[in-house]
Amino acid sequence: MPNPFFKGGNKAGGGPKPPFNKDFNRNRFRGPQQDDDANRINEQIRGVQEVRLVGENIEIGIYPFKKALEMAREQNLDLVEISAKATPPVCKIIDYSKFKYEQKKKQKELKAKTHQTVVKEIRFGPNIDEHDFDFKLKHAQEFLKDGNKIKAYVQFVGRTIVFKERGEVILLRFAQALEELGKPDQLPKLEGKRMILMLSPKNQVKK
Repeated sequence: MPNPFFKGGNKAGGGPKPPFNKDFNRNRFRGPQQDDDANRINEQIRGVQEVRLVGENIEIGIYPFKKALEMAREQNLDLVEISAKATPPVCKIIDYSKFKYEQKKKQKELKAKTHQTVVKEIRFGPNIDEHDFDFKLKHAQEFLKDGNKIKAYVQFVGRTIVFKERGEVILLRFAQALEELGKPDQLPKLEGKRMILMLSPKNQVKK
């Protein structure tokens, strides 16, 4: 009985044959593709007559590719292509595992530097009690550990502005309690009816 889901032609049933996909077998047996970000090393560097060598323990300059590869082998190291688009391509004689470790380390450092800083606000009243102070302090510690800045301020309402010295004492005490995690950008500053203190994290963000 013919298969009702098969519409291609064969000897038993007529009709046109499905078009042959010439890329099917080619893609199927090509094997794992190399990562676009991977650097070519040693014999993987093809179609190159000369390379520019940089790095340590060598005289920087342009060398025939075979000579550069020979120099790498003499040191039991790898010839790593670090800039394929340059003319001639730029290579470095280094242990490939060490090279990849250094690359990952640089990327991690760059990521840490580009970490977007978030400013967290913490509000105090001039008559805050110990329990509320400790509660806000614990939140501030977590904010700083996450790499966030803190905008701490004492809000004066109505005639409480006469207690501005008390607000300064609260903020200085707050900064002192956080000195292991954060550092003040400046001394407490009165802006309108707010006494403000900015704190920045001392250490990098923990991942």
